[in-house]
Amino acid sequence: MKIEVKFFTSLREITGKKVDEIQLQSVITVEELLTLLSEKYGKKFREYIYNKKGKVHGFLSILVNGKNINVLQGFETKLKQGDTVAILPPVGGG
Repeated sequence: MKIEVKFFTSLREITGKKVDEIQLQSVITVEELLTLLSEKYGKKFREYIYNKKGKVHGFLSILVNGKNINVLQGFETKLKQGDTVAILPPVGGG
């Protein structure tokens, strides 16, 4: 199974990529994907995604196929073949 992960701003710098195609053997959740990406990209990625308590920073928005995971099943949202996951930084305005 293949999914696509899109990175923006700081995560692009950390990963060196705009997009990463992830090959998976089975269905995983968004939470499991973040763990997998943390292992793949290391300390800087982990520090950007997680706070000191190990929780995902509240300022990040995670979308699956354009829908915020908060309107899906949150971090327990299951990913399937062909899904696109975007990890978005905080949006500033003014």
